[in-house]
Amino acid sequence: MADNARARKLADRIQVVVAQTLERRIKDPRLGFVTITDARVTGDLREATVFYTVYGDDEERAASAAALESAKGVLRSEVGRQTGVRYTPSLAFVPDALPDTARTIDDLLDRARLRDEEVRQVSTGAAYAAGADPYRKPADEDEDGAAEDTSAEQGRGSGTE
Repeated sequence: MADNARARKLADRIQVVVAQTLERRIKDPRLGFVTITDARVTGDLREATVFYTVYGDDEERAASAAALESAKGVLRSEVGRQTGVRYTPSLAFVPDALPDTARTIDDLLDRARLRDEEVRQVSTGAAYAAGADPYRKPADEDEDGAAEDTSAEQGRGSGTE
């Protein structure tokens, strides 16, 4: 079992090697504008998952996925040659969901901004339901407190007689 630091270093190296090999050696016309976003290696260093994004529509994504699958052997050989590990990890290519998630979050934030603007427009010129300041003032507490103190003094005076 390898330690996590070694697995992270190997994953970083695999990410760089795969990206460079795709750029320089793989000449598949199906391969579109692919970006290697991340790589992860299991603790035993036997399997590597490479995350990628493709700029384009669904057809270009499918074509790039097929090109990556067909180039998997060449990429694994290059990873083994450049990393120098005893056992070259098998590669699995997974489309990265991060751009789709980011797009969803951006849409939700835009929708929230629009609703905030609607609330701001509705609230302009509106009056408070309970008046401008619905809270008790310190002067109100003194009057109530003085009334309570007076009744307490009257009760003490009548009990001692």
